Amino acid sequence: MTEVSHRCYRHCVTSRNRHARIVESLRATGVASVRDLAESLQVSESTIRRDLKQLDQDGELVRTYGGAALTMRQPEAPFDVSAAKDRAMKERMAEQAAALIPDDSVVVLDIGTTTPLLARRLRGRPVTVITSNLAVLDELRDDDTVRLVLLGGVLRRNFRSFVGSLTETAMRQVSADLVFLSCTGVRSGGHVVDNMAVEAPIKQALIEAADQVVLLASEAKFPGSGSLRLCSLSDIDVLITTQGADPQTVQFCREAGGKVISA
Repeated sequence: MTEVSHRCYRHCVTSRNRHARIVESLRATGVASVRDLAESLQVSESTIRRDLKQLDQDGELVRTYGGAALTMRQPEAPFDVSAAKDRAMKERMAEQAAALIPDDSVVVLDIGTTTPLLARRLRGRPVTVITSNLAVLDELRDDDTVRLVLLGGVLRRNFRSFVGSLTETAMRQVSADLVFLSCTGVRSGGHVVDNMAVEAPIKQALIEAADQVVLLASEAKFPGSGSLRLCSLSDIDVLITTQGADPQTVQFCREAGGKVISA
């Protein structure tokens, strides 16, 4: 090994060790400042900032003002559709969504609880499905008719999805006919928002990749929660929602040129 190669290898090992220690520290405390991490690891604050930027891109943590926090410890509530009412609403939405998909089309399915139900309705159909959602993979993995493309990345176990810079980069190579997008909230002013910082860049890449954007948002998402803006209702071609959605926000979508389907 040459001296240059040795230095590069040593740098990579040192970076990996440092990244592991940062994540370990956050698991113990939940949050940490750049200054505290720099002192504990005996490196400069600029080095820590570069580390946090990389770990944020890889989906290991979320950068905050002056530091970082872990989000992996959140419960699996977003994937709990055990309530009969919620399940029935999502089944109806999935049925309406499936009707929008022509044979031989390329569709992207976002994370969430409705997209796996949509995937189930695509079994046996000649379509291409692109996703980072492992629940969608489970629905379609044994179907020989559907062409399934799984985006790679860092596994976010609680939410059964891949995230990070690898996922985002792969998504930017995709060209699709339709994307079925999920969110955590639709504001009265027309902003579609999410509360997961590691998912937001991927969702934005999904929007850019497709000719048509279909938003799956039940009445519980009006206004829902979240502060990370994904897009505006004016960027949505079709909104699939349920009967109890806020009528003014739904009308805003119509006025912006979007089609509204109430399941």
